[in-house]
Amino acid sequence: MGAIHKLSPILSNQIAAGEVVERPASVVKELVENSIDAHSTQIDVNISDAGFKMIQVIDDGRGIDPKDLPLAFTRHATSKIIDRRDLFNVHSLGFRGEALPSIASVADVDLKTSNGTEGAEYHVRGGKLIDRKPAELRRGTSVSVSNLFFNTPARLKYMKTPATELSKITDAMNQIALGHPEISFTLVHNQRELLRTAGRNDQLQVIGGIYGASKAHKMLSFKGADLDFKINGYVSLPELTRANRNYVVVILNGRFVKNYSIVKAIVDGYKSKLMVGRYPIAVINIQTDPTLVDVNVHPTKQSVRISKEEQLCTLITNTIAERFLHQNLIPDVMNQQRPVQPKYHDDQLAFQLNQNSTHYQAAAAPLPQQQPPVDSNEPTNKSSLKPQTKRPKRVIMVENKADLASADVQKFVAYYQAEGTMPPFDSATNPKPAATLAPVEAKPAAKPAENQHQFPNLVYIGQMHGTYLLTEAADGMYIVDQHAAQERINYERFRESIGDVANDQQDLLVPIVLEYSTTDTLVLSERLELLKSIGIFLEPFGKNSFIVRSHPTWFINGRAEQTIREMVDQVLTNGKLSVAQFRAQTAITMSCKRAIKANHHLDRQQAVSLLDQLSQVEDPYNCPHGRPVLVHFTNYDMQKMFKRIQDSHESQTKRN
Repeated sequence: MGAIHKLSPILSNQIAAGEVVERPASVVKELVENSIDAHSTQIDVNISDAGFKMIQVIDDGRGIDPKDLPLAFTRHATSKIIDRRDLFNVHSLGFRGEALPSIASVADVDLKTSNGTEGAEYHVRGGKLIDRKPAELRRGTSVSVSNLFFNTPARLKYMKTPATELSKITDAMNQIALGHPEISFTLVHNQRELLRTAGRNDQLQVIGGIYGASKAHKMLSFKGADLDFKINGYVSLPELTRANRNYVVVILNGRFVKNYSIVKAIVDGYKSKLMVGRYPIAVINIQTDPTLVDVNVHPTKQSVRISKEEQLCTLITNTIAERFLHQNLIPDVMNQQRPVQPKYHDDQLAFQLNQNSTHYQAAAAPLPQQQPPVDSNEPTNKSSLKPQTKRPKRVIMVENKADLASADVQKFVAYYQAEGTMPPFDSATNPKPAATLAPVEAKPAAKPAENQHQFPNLVYIGQMHGTYLLTEAADGMYIVDQHAAQERINYERFRESIGDVANDQQDLLVPIVLEYSTTDTLVLSERLELLKSIGIFLEPFGKNSFIVRSHPTWFINGRAEQTIREMVDQVLTNGKLSVAQFRAQTAITMSCKRAIKANHHLDRQQAVSLLDQLSQVEDPYNCPHGRPVLVHFTNYDMQKMFKRIQDSHESQTKRN
């Protein structure tokens, strides 16, 4: 151990650079955030060789006073906070005063700035001043960073490939652009444009510019508020998902942040509409009092602490769930198969509302004139996505109402509610195949009036391969997955019955004894109340054993012990499950096991009964695992497939 001494300013800045300047994308992020804090309306980023050769950020904001330039390259010097109270009421994106000195300590930095009356140029290399001279009076600031990490070659060993580093820069710019649609951004790499936004305060337009127009027309707007938070943004339809959370962008008071709880709240808002392991594309804007947010917990300021975070997550989940409540979620099959439209830059991208659908279409048309700024709390402007309200009314006709009360149908329903197994369709007792019979519709649905316009009036036609039900409606053909449909029906029934455990128990003739390790026993001892919430009563029975004397009547006959063990395993695997989550997972498990399987032939009345039950559930569009229950071929799709109509460009090609 040597004597204690004070580090030199250059070495201190290089140590800080290890936290702030992790990679070229960090430099881009810090410089662009400084430009945003300078109230810029246009920010251009030019990159060479993935940022290792050169990074240039040019803005038209308020420049730096030339006399303040030496301080700008001094660590912990800033114009954004003055005293301790400002630290807990931060309105800017950068405030720690580490970005410029840290970057300048590991690179060659040339800064040109003007406040409108005088300009100056400041050249710093490796933390040392190289040159200072007057500059042109163009309002704004230009920062050029070259030879990054030239004096810390060890850092270069930890860099990824140029393609990976460039993708990190692109991600950072995308996140910033989504958080500030009122600013026009450009990103150019080796003279190739990677990003351009119009700066018209239209977040949906920015989404289209980043992810493509085909993704933008599958985004739904939402907004909500309580006493402490205002939220708005866009979430994708359940059919548009990704394999990771990277496409969920959280903007808190204009700052991109990483917060697992908020991402989970967004996913929870979909409930069972997402497949397991899939995540939506989402952009959420959160506005709150800065005093409720601590952004001073990490040098990059991406990890923050939020007061009342649980309240915020509840608001997000409920708002998104409410948004999906009245939305038609039936996938348009042919729309998913159509080729993606060519991408246009934001200055060419216009979203035109198709009056016959909720989709936006990309067109190479000039954008409207610059609109005045709008309230950032409003989730959409005039071009925002609007839910379709004109749907076929849910009116179901029956040829013979006695059909649904027949013994075959009643047996069919009772069998699945009690045993979960149905014998195959017997052609000997029902000689006519379902496809040869006249189309039959189900009985009138007893759904709430506000949901009647969402589910189509399905007329049963026939069955395909014992797996899919073919149906028609006024707006085209619908194909129903019978297993997914029954899963959804069972799930909603179990979800209600699982919580009612007071008088819904069946005593066991021979009690079940469960043995676990000491660790598992300690966990279960703390979670017994959670198991009781669904009717599983475990009594301590020896050192590491429990005894079960009864079980809920909705258990499948002969599988009581297996079901109980599955439920206990859920508690052991995820001890943080809430009562509502545990009941939902239990309902999913039970609904899948008792649903119709593939290659199971149904007769006409059984199929109609299944469609009737599906029409009455709360969410008929997805099974509990997120798979679609039915898909849609529109009349236009059918006519297009059979060449009864042709697109205008095809007709033009034909004439030529």
